[in-house]
Amino acid sequence: QEQLVESGGGLVQAGGSLRLSCAASGRTFSPYAMGWFRQAPGKEREFVAAISRSGEYIYYTDSVKGRFTISRDSAKNTVYLQMNNLKPEDTAVYYCAAGTASSLRQVRPYAYDYWGQGTRVTVSS
Repeated sequence: QEQLVESGGGLVQAGGSLRLSCAASGRTFSPYAMGWFRQAPGKEREFVAAISRSGEYIYYTDSVKGRFTISRDSAKNTVYLQMNNLKPEDTAVYYCAAGTASSLRQVRPYAYDYWGQGTRVTVSS
């Protein structure tokens, strides 16, 4: 059964860093697109970043460009989100998502087929 498992969330002060990981498991589960979304309290789930299987194509939402870096280890079927210079407005539950090639340039959550359980990131001011 295909599964995505996130880890790495926590509490950090503004200006600090965290690294999120998402491992995809399943006998033949090797999604083309993997991405990160986040959902703050009372808000809709929003796109953060996405990466293709080879890492050739990478996309970020404007608010995290220059601070967050998405990367992928295809051998381990794992995607990472390195988050630097965190701000209180980055506070949210972060979700890993997996999809097809058509998912990669989409910012709508419905474009992705598989989701992790989420990991909470809290940034204090």
